[in-house]
Amino acid sequence: MTIRMHYTHVIPGGMKALAGVHGYLATTGLAHALTELVNLRVSQINGCAFCIDLHTRELLANIGMAPEKIALLPVWREGGPLFDARERAALAWAESVTRVADTGVPQEEYDAGIAVFSEKELGDLTLAVALINAYNRLAISFRAPPKAVHDAGG
Repeated sequence: MTIRMHYTHVIPGGMKALAGVHGYLATTGLAHALTELVNLRVSQINGCAFCIDLHTRELLANIGMAPEKIALLPVWREGGPLFDARERAALAWAESVTRVADTGVPQEEYDAGIAVFSEKELGDLTLAVALINAYNRLAISFRAPPKAVHDAGG
């Protein structure tokens, strides 16, 4: 895979704006582990190698999440007690919002989310989903190489 554009250099103002949203999300009180799980799951859905690599590394190294939990993230519904109620609601919400054209984000998904999150938390979670979708689209469109590929000499 050949990088098409170093978008962080070409559109620094836009990237700074996205970083501002990222900074806001860090102040919301949503657990970092929860938002990283959501970031990884959305990136898996979208097929963003750069972000899958980045968020897997974050969950392993900085959060200390068990590799088994990360490995089962694509099938989290079958993960039983590995995923708590807030994680399950957040992942279902993130999947539905990411696939909005197909799902329309049905009422039952909202009801499940609002049962465990406040309105503000669900709003912030939705903003986090929107942000990672934006980052995925940039990285995929311009072929940002994952760190693992770079480290392997690719």
